[in-house]
Amino acid sequence: MISTLGDPKGNGKGGFVLLDGETFEVKGTWEKPGGAAPLGYDFWYQPRHNVMISTEWAAPNVLREGFNPADVEAGLYGSHLYVWDWQRHEIVQTLPLQDGLIPLEIRFLHNPAAAQGFVGCALSSNIQRFFKNEGGTWSAEKVIQVPPKKVKGWILPEMPGLITDILLSLDDRFLYFSNWLHGDLRQYDISDPQKPRLTGQLFLGGSIVKGGPVQVLEDQELKSQPEPLVVKGKRVAGGPQMIQLSLDGKRLYVTTSLYSAWDKQFYPDLIREGSVMLQVDVDTVKGGLKLNPNFLVDFGKEPLGPALAHELRYPGGDCSSDIWL
Repeated sequence: MISTLGDPKGNGKGGFVLLDGETFEVKGTWEKPGGAAPLGYDFWYQPRHNVMISTEWAAPNVLREGFNPADVEAGLYGSHLYVWDWQRHEIVQTLPLQDGLIPLEIRFLHNPAAAQGFVGCALSSNIQRFFKNEGGTWSAEKVIQVPPKKVKGWILPEMPGLITDILLSLDDRFLYFSNWLHGDLRQYDISDPQKPRLTGQLFLGGSIVKGGPVQVLEDQELKSQPEPLVVKGKRVAGGPQMIQLSLDGKRLYVTTSLYSAWDKQFYPDLIREGSVMLQVDVDTVKGGLKLNPNFLVDFGKEPLGPALAHELRYPGGDCSSDIWL
């Protein structure tokens, strides 16, 4: 099952395409005819609660050429979750997110009985917890906020973190997410899902490194701009983007490309040099993140030229795809 962003003309259409699991032959759509959401992006389902929840980015015509702040003012970016009846394949609730612009990656807890999870809102740079109410409806609340940084030399006077990926460890103890623009990777203890606690933070490039074009004028979190990242002699362009965790939770893998048009706009060096994959060692006892200085996959060295690596997956299942029935 694959989610869609739009129709053939580039307009918004949050539907789902079904493929044969062995032949990859297209079998049709999951939703009923005419029943797609206005916009789409990611989804996760929890069969024991007969529910699937999907997110939204924007229509392809809006995002394909890059980010235009005017499109935000025009309301062209998503800010809702769509709650679907898993058995009937239809939307039963549209959930507006308060201060939740561009909800991208969504994760239920892995516990199949759990009726809650988290969604990363990219542009508003916060994590929201969604949960089932006693009456059967769903609600959301903000539980983590990454404050913007006042800057000079960027397209806007304030730079959001831009949370582009999140994941939960298989034991549902830790939540991880990447701030693609600020350049940091974070780990939170979610033993209490309503009160996540920061346990690890690591800067892996980003737009605010020292010596770059951006000057940070006011920062609620850092006392100074982070140093550029150099791994095995290569200065890493871009920031942490897609992430994947080993099944034992001890190794976190990170790539640096978001989407080519946005890469070109925010990190032009990525287009010239290609992206990389990095590995971060995770302390699963006390919490904490540490870069492995000896691990680097350089996609700038591909035979056909620099490549932009994005999604990471384990062939047998992983934290971002395994759903228990």
